[in-house]
Amino acid sequence: MSLTMYSASVPAFVRLLASLRGILEKAAAHAEARKLDPAALTGFRLYPDMFPLTRQVQIATDMVKGAAARLAGVDVPRYEDTETTFAELIARIDRTLAFLREFRPEQIDGSEDRPIQLKSPRGEMNFSGRDYLQFFVLPNAYFHATTAYNILRHNGVELGKQDFLGRP
Repeated sequence: MSLTMYSASVPAFVRLLASLRGILEKAAAHAEARKLDPAALTGFRLYPDMFPLTRQVQIATDMVKGAAARLAGVDVPRYEDTETTFAELIARIDRTLAFLREFRPEQIDGSEDRPIQLKSPRGEMNFSGRDYLQFFVLPNAYFHATTAYNILRHNGVELGKQDFLGRP
């Protein structure tokens, strides 16, 4: 079987978010067991000019829900970005996972050449579907999930590589 746009996107997104969900659950348990204020973790930044954990999770979920929607040619759901707790971040991931699981291969396969246009404060970006997935979405989604992992690992949450990689 060849690699298709669907198989290169939705299953990877689902696995990434499921792993991120597990990482957040471990972080919540870590904070509770050590009687830490969870906000010390959810608001933590690796460096002053970097986003805190909450924003890292928000961006990771935005990347994947936006990609699935754009590749399928449907509207991207909008989230308010108001999460501050582990429970709220996990609920956001669950909502995104439910959205991703609605897609079928025939909605996304064949989108390699679909024009994708994004507007950002830095200007307009134009991609083919393939380039959007390979060179924008996947690197961004993994970057923000990795940064979330690193924030928590830096703060003593007992995480290992398998927590990030997830289970097949």
